[in-house]
Amino acid sequence: MGATAGAVWGRAEQQDFRSRVRGTLLGTAVGDALGAPLDGLTLEEIREAYGAEGLTDLAFGHGRRGAVTHLTQLTLFTLDGLIRAQVRRDTGAWHPPTDLHRAYRRWAATQSDWGPDERRKDDGWLAREEWLYARRGPARSCLLGFGDETMGTLDAPKNPGEPGPEAAARSAPFGLLVGWEPQLVMQLAVECAAQTHGHVTAYLSAGAYAVIVHGLARGDSLDGAVQRALGMLAARPGQQAVTEALQHALGAVRQGMPTPTRVEELAGGGTAEGLLAVAVYCALVGEDVRHGLCLAVNHGGPSGAAGALTGGLLGALHGETALPPAWLAELEGRPTMLVLADDFAMEMTQGPALHGPGGSSPGWLTRYPRA
Repeated sequence: MGATAGAVWGRAEQQDFRSRVRGTLLGTAVGDALGAPLDGLTLEEIREAYGAEGLTDLAFGHGRRGAVTHLTQLTLFTLDGLIRAQVRRDTGAWHPPTDLHRAYRRWAATQSDWGPDERRKDDGWLAREEWLYARRGPARSCLLGFGDETMGTLDAPKNPGEPGPEAAARSAPFGLLVGWEPQLVMQLAVECAAQTHGHVTAYLSAGAYAVIVHGLARGDSLDGAVQRALGMLAARPGQQAVTEALQHALGAVRQGMPTPTRVEELAGGGTAEGLLAVAVYCALVGEDVRHGLCLAVNHGGPSGAAGALTGGLLGALHGETALPPAWLAELEGRPTMLVLADDFAMEMTQGPALHGPGGSSPGWLTRYPRA
């Protein structure tokens, strides 16, 4: 796996990058929170409950407005794992999929433990956030994939028949590795997706999604980022369904006004490539972030995953200030997300000042242990 390039970061570049990191994480979370109450409902049931326009504001779910699901929880642990991988390089060890698997295993512990275990000194700070110990509809594939020490790989993936969107929905942070080449971003996202979603369309959708976010975080247009992902998919065995889904999304943009029926058609059976197509389409045709997210969640498929995927794209594209402030004000866990996003941005832009052979910040190593 490759290393982060030694780019020179000026103040403006650092501030832009931090805004896109925050936007990606908060966008994923707010899309998840918006869509989650609609999971399991048909379009007719959504209209019956929320009116002809469907859901246009945060609704109650898990006892409150703005509650997130396991999709956001896992996205947080993806960021945490990427920071820990960078810190562990100081030891000479460099295998990011292993570091990500350890991070996801820390998430799995939150789904079975009552709360943080202070005796586990290697957990770092994120696993001590009590609000993350809420069980929010975790997908069976994720519980099984991270249920033991054995790490799924491309040669021996976990749940090889699982085509769902959950692995893709946690994969936006891979795209924030802006110093990496896109081929390496795709490879890491694919390898980590195979830890729970072994179906080729599921892990290639995760890889394609990460590459699209990567392009956006580097300042590309959404169309340009999708075209790069399509070019990279072409060399991958089993990519036809993912390629066709992305091409279908691009084609749908030219077919008139967006409608829930068109979104539902793109979503298909709620598989990873269908939800990826929904996210790309809604991010392209949305008049603004709010409109794009509402369009993404009002259909009879996995609305939370659709919202999370769309929110990650819109946040990476526009940065945090484009997200609806009233939704952010009610978003569960926002303080944690802001701290984690800023830590990630600081690690990626100023890592050598935080840790390395010449000396390390004790506070940083307490937050992100090398173990």
